[in-house]
Amino acid sequence: MPLPLADWLVRIQQQHPQAIAMGLERVRTVAQALGLAPKPAPCVITVGGTNGKGSTVAFLEAIARAAGLRVGTYTSPHLWRFNERIRIDGVEASDDAIVAAFERIDAARGDTPITYFEYATLAAFDLFERAGLDLAILEVGLGGRLDATNLVDADVAVITTVDLDHMDYLGPDRESIGAEKAGILRAGKIAVFGEKDPPSSVLRRAYALGTIAIRGHSDYLVDRFEDHWVWREPGFQLALPYPSLAAPVQVDNAAAAVAALRASPLAIPDAAFARGVAEARVPGRLQRIGTSPEVVVDVAHNPQGARQLAAWLAANPEPTVAVFSALRDKDIEGVVAALAPAIAAWHLGPITDAGPRGLPVEALDDRVRAGGAVRVHGHATLATALEAARASIGPEGRVLVFGSFHTVAAVASPTG
Repeated sequence: MPLPLADWLVRIQQQHPQAIAMGLERVRTVAQALGLAPKPAPCVITVGGTNGKGSTVAFLEAIARAAGLRVGTYTSPHLWRFNERIRIDGVEASDDAIVAAFERIDAARGDTPITYFEYATLAAFDLFERAGLDLAILEVGLGGRLDATNLVDADVAVITTVDLDHMDYLGPDRESIGAEKAGILRAGKIAVFGEKDPPSSVLRRAYALGTIAIRGHSDYLVDRFEDHWVWREPGFQLALPYPSLAAPVQVDNAAAAVAALRASPLAIPDAAFARGVAEARVPGRLQRIGTSPEVVVDVAHNPQGARQLAAWLAANPEPTVAVFSALRDKDIEGVVAALAPAIAAWHLGPITDAGPRGLPVEALDDRVRAGGAVRVHGHATLATALEAARASIGPEGRVLVFGSFHTVAAVASPTG
């Protein structure tokens, strides 16, 4: 009898001695043993960047599906279920399908140890190849150059933003991080850069390869109006509805998705762009999960993400308290500093499902205060932190829950 998916996930977590092990040699060896095709679909779009990857994938998926295309999406991490990572036509892969893919991978790998993420990536490639897709959309897990998704040569690469995160793996500054993220670019292929001024390391890589670079706010422009926005490039423009995803930066993510699909070999009707932008959904991005008081959850976990949250709070002023927790290796002080002026009080709880990366509340308290927070309260769990935050702010205020995917998953349900 096959192992249940839950048991497989425990097994693959233990199969490699490191949770994160960068490099393509292992995953390439196993992919070849599996007999995987060079590409899991006729068209592949790979999305990298520090923030905005998941939202950009959601826009790409929604637009392509509105155009009637058969689409596979691979994202990470998941919030509640591993199955969220692999979707075909908007439907999560079933336990049985994932288990069957894991069994094929395990039989093919021989003595080659591979990580949890590499198992997941190979499973996605395996299932996509069997699904007869028109388009596969791959979200980079970490960096780009040495990420398992980079086994595939993308027809279009998107780099949303480049900022400071995962510095232990990617380098100490924006330029070195940009060089890692630019590893997903390919000679003669298309790259979309979502931010106005990507690091020079990204541009140098594009020019050295002969990549066809499309730069946001330069090669395409965004004009915002009261009830709609316009995506335009020389000789073409699209009037589009504002996304249901709330943050102001989501227009930039949608614009990058539009640019990527317009540059791809896929035929996308104008109406599909408008429908997809309006219909795109992704949990944990300024998602409202409660009222009286309003409770909003967001997976922001680095200073750039925190600055984007601060911009949204400034545009939507309400008395706000935070429920916050973050992983040990994150720039907690930088995150807090970006939001401290907008947060009246901080309610902290521990992350208990991330092993040694979790922080005890006492250590978290010290780092939050070091970031400039005042009125900081520690709680035994994130659930009790949320209860206390709701009680303290009253029905007319707002509770903002953020700091990690783990934080959001602990307080929000899959149904919202």
